[in-house]
Amino acid sequence: MVVQTRGRHKESPLKPPGAQPPPPQAAGAPQPGASPRSGRGLQQKQPGRQLSYGAGAMRKGGAGRKGAKSEPQKPSRPLAQRVRAMLGLGQEGSLRDWRHGLQVFIEGKGAFIMRADSKIWFTFILAALAGVLHWCHITTLFENDRHFSHLSTLEREMAFRTEMGLYYSYFKTIVEAPSFWNGMWMIMNDKLTEYPLVINTLKRFNLYPEVVLASWYRIYTGVMDFIGLQTKTCWTVNRGEGLSPVESCEGLGDPASFYVAVIFLLNGVMMSLFFIYGTYLSGSRLGGLVTVSCYFFNHGECTRVMWTPPLRESFSYPFLVLQMLLLTYILRTPNINRGSLIALCVSNVFFMLPWQFAQFVLLTQIASLFAVYVVGYIDFLKLQKILCVHMASLALCFVLMFGNSMLLTSYYAASLAVIWGILELSPKLLKRSRREVSLWAIEGFAWLFGTVTLKYLTSRIFGVADDAHISNLLKSKFIGYKDFDTLMYTCAAEFDFMEKETPIRYTKTLLLPIVLVVFGVIIMKAIKYTVWVLSQKDLCEREDHFNHGELVYHALQLLAYTVLGILIMRLKLFLTPHLCVMASLICSKQLFGWLFGKIQPKTLVFAILAIMAIEGSANLQNQWNIMGEFSNLPQEELLEWIKSSTRQDAVFAGAMPTMASVKLSALRPIVNHPHYEDAGLRKSKFPGLKDCSKKVENMNMLHFLGLRNSLRNLVSALASYRACLPTINSLAMDMCNKLWLPSHIDTKIICRD
Repeated sequence: MVVQTRGRHKESPLKPPGAQPPPPQAAGAPQPGASPRSGRGLQQKQPGRQLSYGAGAMRKGGAGRKGAKSEPQKPSRPLAQRVRAMLGLGQEGSLRDWRHGLQVFIEGKGAFIMRADSKIWFTFILAALAGVLHWCHITTLFENDRHFSHLSTLEREMAFRTEMGLYYSYFKTIVEAPSFWNGMWMIMNDKLTEYPLVINTLKRFNLYPEVVLASWYRIYTGVMDFIGLQTKTCWTVNRGEGLSPVESCEGLGDPASFYVAVIFLLNGVMMSLFFIYGTYLSGSRLGGLVTVSCYFFNHGECTRVMWTPPLRESFSYPFLVLQMLLLTYILRTPNINRGSLIALCVSNVFFMLPWQFAQFVLLTQIASLFAVYVVGYIDFLKLQKILCVHMASLALCFVLMFGNSMLLTSYYAASLAVIWGILELSPKLLKRSRREVSLWAIEGFAWLFGTVTLKYLTSRIFGVADDAHISNLLKSKFIGYKDFDTLMYTCAAEFDFMEKETPIRYTKTLLLPIVLVVFGVIIMKAIKYTVWVLSQKDLCEREDHFNHGELVYHALQLLAYTVLGILIMRLKLFLTPHLCVMASLICSKQLFGWLFGKIQPKTLVFAILAIMAIEGSANLQNQWNIMGEFSNLPQEELLEWIKSSTRQDAVFAGAMPTMASVKLSALRPIVNHPHYEDAGLRKSKFPGLKDCSKKVENMNMLHFLGLRNSLRNLVSALASYRACLPTINSLAMDMCNKLWLPSHIDTKIICRD
């Protein structure tokens, strides 16, 4: 147990809702929106011709005569009076009345705008509150789990296990470099990660988040140093149990603390987006409240950012929420403006750049949109504009990723090209005068066959197999296909099928029952609309039927996320939050307007939330009860031994989680690492040794770090490198009985329990 020389108290270093009717206007004042030419909006009736000098009475008997009686000639008036008469201002006294009426109108219009803006700002305030609550929640869980603020620098780095440590190491490289651009050059010409190969890690590992955060950190520390403000406070922590004291620093001036704080802040903003998303989709702030409540009540099923901050989805997923919110706005708006398309493109780029798996999510989105188009919920031009945005964002990511060929040969890129071709050729080859099920089936089959075929051809032409393990993983789910890569993936629980307990947990918080009701209503209305489309009725009646393409899209997207979540449990992070968004539609008048005529929406919503809170509060309490403290003394001893007893150019191989820590904390070259998306790495297992004919310079000793129970597999893997390591046959299994294995041979195996 850790004994501290300080307390836990730390010193800080440092479309709106329904519009209201306009207010009453002054007599004679024009109504808002009235055209000055047509005179529409003027409610006061004139009993007769208004005289130029303010007389309002008609001439006697004028209305009873059959003929128009000519008026006597009027004397000429000054120009100013004629202009006022032409404008209907009357005399100068009436001009003051007109000014007063105009002032009343402007004040009334301002009050209307203020009332509308106040509702929008109230929504934003609630969204900000939800974001702050989520930020506090995940920050507290992370601190309770690891006591992160009291760890030393080495312990914080060890807390970033496996690929998390690998990603953080590049942030550390840029931060500790003499300059930002020097750090950029180091990660773009890296020879520590796959020694002796020199690779561009920015291209290989989607490291733009680390680049941005490192630049922000350098700017922040530079500005604070210039001003003279302290950015961190360091303490001495007595760890007890005969362990040496360590120095622990708090504050944003500490690189690890800054890194984690920005991630949690981003995910706090994500919760604000969820509130706005649910509010806009349902048309009620109650919908935003339902979305946020469902997310908190099912927090353990929605995210793992509080346990694994540096993973790619921690940076990427918030931008997917923004992207889907913008897409909902585009689908709901009849006329798309250029700004919304640009915003959609930017959110696409920010979603794809940090995470290599983003392309598969966007593939499901494009497929859902195409299905919505085929049935007739969105028109040709709208889908074409959305496709243009996706193509532009894909091309931009391809350039920013230095020509990463996996993007161009992905199913996502193939699907975009095939759908574009269908949109161009379908009107020429298929008659659009009738929308029948047979035509829908032809277009659907053309998309599926074309996407698979084009993906296969482009992969063969460009010789890209980096994402082949994803296809093999899916094959293993359906036909039992097995190879080394799929076995390594499926032995991890997060890549197995969804747990059977997951739907039960959804049901206990009422999330699944509510979404099933919403989904059923959408499907029922969609079927009725489809039947109406097939009946070939007049298009002018279309508005009288269910024609909400954005709701149908969300239903189809839910099906796609469900399939992904069932096949790979890790992908629940897409399914569960989308369930929370769909739950907001319980407040939608478009779906349940008939019910709200019998019961108040607030009554229904708060009754549902009260029942949800029974299990949801228990889930939150279970998370708050998690208390721990990170400690890994054996690995700490190993890293200290490596730094003190091995040469700076010593090269290491071994278990992938350990290799990330060796590179991050010991700054030693490694030949294998946890990032498994490269075909060459998967094929060779140790890419630095794949060319035995190539002399490896400065590689006097290759250290293999492994667990005792995995040494046999390690030796088997090394057997293929006997040409490079002629002494491999001399390795004996009982060598691991020693803690460290000193040896004069070129290959050293270090075993740990």
